[in-house]
Amino acid sequence: MFSVTFWGVRGSIAAPGPETALFGGNTSCVEVVCGTRRIILDSGTGMRLLGQHLLREHKSGRATLADLSVFYSHLHWDHMQGLPFFAPLYSPASTLRLFGPKDLERALRTQMGEPGFPVRLEDVPARLGFRELCEGMVVELAEDLVVTCARLNHPGGVLAYRVQYQDHAIVYATDTEHYSVPDPKLVRLAAGADLLIYDAQYDDAEYSGEVGGVPRTGWGHSTFSEGIRVANAAGVGKLALFHHDPSHSDEYVAKIEAAAQRLRPGTWAAREGQTIVVAQASALPSRVAVAA
Repeated sequence: MFSVTFWGVRGSIAAPGPETALFGGNTSCVEVVCGTRRIILDSGTGMRLLGQHLLREHKSGRATLADLSVFYSHLHWDHMQGLPFFAPLYSPASTLRLFGPKDLERALRTQMGEPGFPVRLEDVPARLGFRELCEGMVVELAEDLVVTCARLNHPGGVLAYRVQYQDHAIVYATDTEHYSVPDPKLVRLAAGADLLIYDAQYDDAEYSGEVGGVPRTGWGHSTFSEGIRVANAAGVGKLALFHHDPSHSDEYVAKIEAAAQRLRPGTWAAREGQTIVVAQASALPSRVAVAA
């Protein structure tokens, strides 16, 4: 199985409540299952739910905690706040390999330190390893599982990831701002991927300032229409809109989704708890199937 599960899809800050219940209010956390291995993309507040799920799977014998790989796009709060509440962190059965940009270890240790949190990272029973990544680096997790990163456009920098498992690939490109043309680095990274998960925090009117009164240029986020341009240029199979604005209600996100589907049928707005099956076994299917 090669699959993706969204545990947190909101951007900037968690936004729980009745107006966000359909798409979800937790911040960025995506689980990628590659056969017997698990990759976690970012540890936003959605990571708490993932941790509870993994403990249940571990106790039932359906999953192991012995080799979890966590890849951080960047170190803004909404992408790391869930780690202290990740239940496997407190299990001696867990091994977490943490990958991300410069100062990753320092940022995580600072987060779990006084006065912000009562448990220090160095005191948790899980075994931890850290590795800093930069532009173009490749991490080979197994012979048939490779993760490649590219640096994109965001204040302070951000890494996008391509997870290549056997003959299939997904690309995770959150917190990136577009240029006047599709970002050539992202187009290269996403070339031929089955699925592109893309930052679509704004619609075009919000980004330009036509709605809301303030242009969002320079804020480090993108639009659904730019996601479509990147997906088309890269020839990806499916496009998932991600990092929904915390001020957007379910109704607003649904309108963005509908507008995107008119331009590129099959595009959807990611929902918390949604699982996407990219491929079964080593060869089938060759396109992405969406499971609610």
